Amino acid sequence: MSDQKILPAIHSMKDFDKMLKYSFEYGVFLDLHVGMLKSVFAYANQHDKKMFLHMDLIQGLSNDEYAAEYICQTVKPYGIISTRKNVIKRARELNVKAIQRTFVIDSNAFKRSVEQIRHSDPDYIELLPGVIPKMIERLKEETGKPIIAGGLIDHHDEVFSALDAGASAITTSSKELWSYFGK
Repeated sequence: MSDQKILPAIHSMKDFDKMLKYSFEYGVFLDLHVGMLKSVFAYANQHDKKMFLHMDLIQGLSNDEYAAEYICQTVKPYGIISTRKNVIKRARELNVKAIQRTFVIDSNAFKRSVEQIRHSDPDYIELLPGVIPKMIERLKEETGKPIIAGGLIDHHDEVFSALDAGASAITTSSKELWSYFGK
């Protein structure tokens, strides 16, 4: 994802229009209705934006490998994000970038996450919460995958801490961080 350190997380078309004010090439669509997917991605493509789609948050569509196949073949996002390994695997089989989202709340969750990541083989891992540099370092070391930190990051110092710990980028819906890191 080049040198872009912030991935704007988009909750609405109003958010997407705000993202367009900056030079960000990549972003993440959250909370979309299935009926809006084609038009939203057509709009993003018109603006040369490479957008990930959070599969778990699509309203009106099941979150399984069949839905992933449908989305990858008809909507054609740059990439998808999911907590589900079968969704990640199917996206990868269809040559769509895949981000495995994982929540690490304790050592057992960490072990389960590593196991799931080894099985799904995503392009990237989104680690939540992203404010724990030690876990960013440890997950990157354990999996060998690029880490995207997300969740609870709301100050530029936390972004720098995550990046210093080895994160490749940060997902955030914070317009203040978009402004701070956007050109």
